[in-house]
Amino acid sequence: MPAFQQYPLLVLFFGWTLAENNLAEFQGRTECGGILSESYRALPIEVNANETCTWYIEKDVDQNIRLVFSYFQLNPLSTCDRENIVIYDGPSTNSSILGQVCSNHESVPAFESSSNALTFRLSTDSTAFKRTLFALYYFISPESASIENCGGRLHGPEGSFTSPNYPRSHPPFAYCVWHIQTEANTRINLTFSDIFLEMDAHCRFDFVAIYDGATTNSGLIKQVCGIMKPTFESSSNFMTVVLSTDYANSYRGFSAHYTSISIPTPQPNTSLTCSSDMITVILSKSYLDSLGYNENDLSLNDPACRPNTSNPVMFSFPFNSCGTIKESQNHKISYTNTITASPAGDVITRQKHVEIIVKCIMENNSTVEVMYMTEKDFAHNTSALGRYNLSMSFYKSDSFSSPILSSPYYVDLNQTLYAQVSLHSSDADLLVFVDTCIASPNSDFGSPNYDLVRSGCAKDNTYVAYPVLEHYGRFRFSSFRFLRSHPSVYIRCEVLICDSKDPTSRCTKNCISRHKREISSYKWKGEAVVGPLRLKRDHSSVDRSGSAVQVYPEKSQDGWANGQYILTSLVLVTNAVLLVGLAAKHFISQQQGYRYQKLQSY
Repeated sequence: MPAFQQYPLLVLFFGWTLAENNLAEFQGRTECGGILSESYRALPIEVNANETCTWYIEKDVDQNIRLVFSYFQLNPLSTCDRENIVIYDGPSTNSSILGQVCSNHESVPAFESSSNALTFRLSTDSTAFKRTLFALYYFISPESASIENCGGRLHGPEGSFTSPNYPRSHPPFAYCVWHIQTEANTRINLTFSDIFLEMDAHCRFDFVAIYDGATTNSGLIKQVCGIMKPTFESSSNFMTVVLSTDYANSYRGFSAHYTSISIPTPQPNTSLTCSSDMITVILSKSYLDSLGYNENDLSLNDPACRPNTSNPVMFSFPFNSCGTIKESQNHKISYTNTITASPAGDVITRQKHVEIIVKCIMENNSTVEVMYMTEKDFAHNTSALGRYNLSMSFYKSDSFSSPILSSPYYVDLNQTLYAQVSLHSSDADLLVFVDTCIASPNSDFGSPNYDLVRSGCAKDNTYVAYPVLEHYGRFRFSSFRFLRSHPSVYIRCEVLICDSKDPTSRCTKNCISRHKREISSYKWKGEAVVGPLRLKRDHSSVDRSGSAVQVYPEKSQDGWANGQYILTSLVLVTNAVLLVGLAAKHFISQQQGYRYQKLQSY
């Protein structure tokens, strides 16, 4: 050993040589699937596209099996359902599933069976790509698994730990896990004063894996081996360190020391957005890290609803899903759900219990978004504004199947027009009622204006409302005299939204008296605007103007008016010139001694 310390290049040479010898023992022996009964075996695996290989590991002993995938390279563009490794806790693929490995797996996967049999199946997709893996399995008994100083839990602001037997050679078939936890609002600085493990470019044989979190399901910081003295830092007050060794070429292992670094208390950087039919919650990863949680620890009222993304952590779900609770009171509809943070497994025992309550309150013309968190006695509140999504369109007939897509909408005078107001929401228990509609030549609906319907009572004798139909408010009316004197007309409607389960709501009634109207119930009030409407004769006159391209009808009409004004001005100027000329001629003819005379011919 002293010679090794004096000649590091010699150590490197011997290390690489031993690693190559280690690999040469089994290289080329692994087929696509098979039955394995040895007490241990390393499996270098290469497969191509469209292959399914299944390995069955079993031996007649009262022992369990540990399987470690120290290196794997699957198709990075494939999805987990198309290409994966599935591990089964038993002698066949009908056994219960221990886990699954995909190309996006952010750890060095290790699995342990509950009996003397284990099965794993590798399936690849059709992409032409050579997949390479390295797996090691070995049988373990309670006696062989109890290696002294192999893993543990470390608390406190700083501490040290080493591999088993350090500085002597580490034991074979070791799988040791250390969980480090420091005080809240700190990070962990981990320094290895010595690492001496078998050398390999991919660290397939013996390695140390460092994870940025409380378990091996946290993000992998790095997998290391060989001879080095690295330093790592966590993003929270949790870190996990794993040592895995095989059956050959044992060296010193490692010696490590950790310290805690104080960091400012992270703010709960969160946001809540309530659209017309969705709730979207975004939580900062740094805040969850400070509490010792990650996206895998979070769920909604329905435990099957998990985050859509991991950094930042985002939940996005419809109002009518994930156990969302709907409540109606006065003129409000609210949707509430709770994000619960629960530690996975029994590794963490000192985490705070956190509940994040999100609520969307639909009020008149707005949405109040409320979110607050509780972790023991702590609460955090945020709020914002939004609204239901309403739209209004004209249709060709009372079937309301073919919307008018052109704008402006050119119509004949007294033509029957069909309009529909639509509510875009995933909540099926809502009704739409068209309460008031006015028409105006101005898009800002200033004076003058004309009532089609007000408070459910028709003011235009051609207005007819169709029966309430879930998310649609429908009506018809005839184009009116406004169009005779104004080039454009806009329609604005005020809409009430009610709970369909309330038989006495305002949406179930038509025109009612004022005092009854005040006590009738609705849940939300909004507006929808459509337009402009124009007469077809205006459209025709523009078409005959001789313009080759008509893109902006309003601008074309303005140009026509400007042409009329210029022509009139030219006529007036011409007449004025003629009048001035005649007056001058008359004045000259009145002067004595001056006459126009015919010149003599010469």
